[in-house]
Amino acid sequence: MSAQRLAPDALTLYDRVAQRSAGCVIAGYSTSFGWATRLLEEPVRTHVRSLYALVRLADEIVDDPDSGLDPAARTRALEELAAETARAVGGTRSTNLVVQAFAITARRHGIGPELIDPFFGSMRADLTVTAHDPESLAQYVHGSAEVVGLMCLRVFVDGDEAAAARLAPAAIALGAAFQKVNFLRDLAEDHDGLGRDYVPGVDVDRLDDAQRDLLLDDIDADLARAATALPHLPSSSRAAVTAAHGLYSALSRRLRRTPAARIRRTRVRVPEPEKALVIARALLAARRGAAR
Repeated sequence: MSAQRLAPDALTLYDRVAQRSAGCVIAGYSTSFGWATRLLEEPVRTHVRSLYALVRLADEIVDDPDSGLDPAARTRALEELAAETARAVGGTRSTNLVVQAFAITARRHGIGPELIDPFFGSMRADLTVTAHDPESLAQYVHGSAEVVGLMCLRVFVDGDEAAAARLAPAAIALGAAFQKVNFLRDLAEDHDGLGRDYVPGVDVDRLDDAQRDLLLDDIDADLARAATALPHLPSSSRAAVTAAHGLYSALSRRLRRTPAARIRRTRVRVPEPEKALVIARALLAARRGAAR
């Protein structure tokens, strides 16, 4: 199956309603990400929200403790979502508005099975794997985060294949950094609530400051690789990605200052005033870049 390009003026009323529904999903589930997407210019903002709404929908199938679904039902629901997504990307109208919105973006920006299939593979792993080894973790991070970064990059560059190839390593690094930060700050929730241990060799109940710092050294290296691409992003996405990078960099710094024992008990967050400062700095940096 090859993803077909979709001209912006080909959108129907149904398509536009589907895109608005994806925006509602993001607004309902995300705070920091929701703030960052507001900095995207249109139509990039709508397309990125459409990508992440499907990610959020799949996450809810595998993670939501209040869904009432047993493991077999979750598996069926995830497989139905994957099949529906494949049909919609192939050109069939979906009755699932989130899937329809995702498919519009995928067809418009050439997002095909090479990125979509690994994502659903990682979602399947969440239903079957409770503890990762280094190989399975690398595969999981690729499907759950790196390919999402590559999907967003395709939206950002809008058909500029040379730019997509040049910026791909940074997009992969940024996606990986986001996921690894979430692993560390969600240790308690993942272990106690979902029965999953993502980080190989780390006993959640014995996490110490030295292990914390090793994990954060790896995260900071990814963030540093990602930062090299920020000035080279199109102006339509530069401020938003810079803000998202800044928010996760702030999380990394806050985690490094937090005793490991406390990370085990409490989900570390960036306070709202600090978030606002990070976003303001990102806007300023983007404007300076545009003025050069």
